Amino acid sequence: MKNVLLLSAAFFISFIACSQQDKSKRPSPPATATGTTASGTMIKIDYSQPSVKGRTIGKDLEPMAGKVWRTGANEATVFEVNKDVKVEGQSLPAGKYALFTIANGDDWTIIFNKKWNQWGAFDYKEGDDALRVKVKSKKAPKFGEKFTIEAGKDGKVSLWWGDYWVEFNVK
Repeated sequence: MKNVLLLSAAFFISFIACSQQDKSKRPSPPATATGTTASGTMIKIDYSQPSVKGRTIGKDLEPMAGKVWRTGANEATVFEVNKDVKVEGQSLPAGKYALFTIANGDDWTIIFNKKWNQWGAFDYKEGDDALRVKVKSKKAPKFGEKFTIEAGKDGKVSLWWGDYWVEFNVK
């Protein structure tokens, strides 16, 4: 019984220490992109910013050839809207979603998954997808060392990292 209590106490202390971790000290620190469209829709995206650091995206970093990517680092990126919206013309109800992407050359699939509170893409299940839309990528106007997401007042959401630049519209 004493061993069970000691083990339980050690687990509890470890849990508290991990939950109070300063996420800004991570190699891929947290960031938030927010925007409010002209129609009053609030877009909020919480993500972590991996850096290239001289590595090659798709080879040394992240899958960029037909595999699901968490679209950032650490926990899954969380995409939230306060109103029902259309993403690239397709309906998405108000709420929180995990944002995943699949890059396949210039063709990208943007995925909004109902299980928003997950670590990376390890627990990703296609059956939990609320919406998938296809978009084209472009060459970024300049090299982006840190992965960056921006949400504009026009409803345009931009993903930018290295030479990759992908945008989708939220109306």
